[in-house]
Amino acid sequence: MKRVLRLKSIIVLGIGASAAMWLSSKPNRIKAENILREWKRKIKPSYFDKNNNLPIEKGGNPHPEDVADNNMVSEGAMYSVDFYNEKMQ
Repeated sequence: MKRVLRLKSIIVLGIGASAAMWLSSKPNRIKAENILREWKRKIKPSYFDKNNNLPIEKGGNPHPEDVADNNMVSEGAMYSVDFYNEKMQ
């Protein structure tokens, strides 16, 4: 068990030392910054950026003249009311 821990410690120390040596030169630091920035852009989608809002064109309150959307909202509301009434009776 001690051998495994010692081997893991040596491996982690070696990786850390080699990373420190690689990042000691300025061109390598710039490359690493660009790679990290690219990963961050891929992980964090653009619609969560500060410049843009969420990609919701309409949400919350439907427009009074949008018949299809109003029907959907009313049907959803009636379903939950009917379900509640059935459970209570």
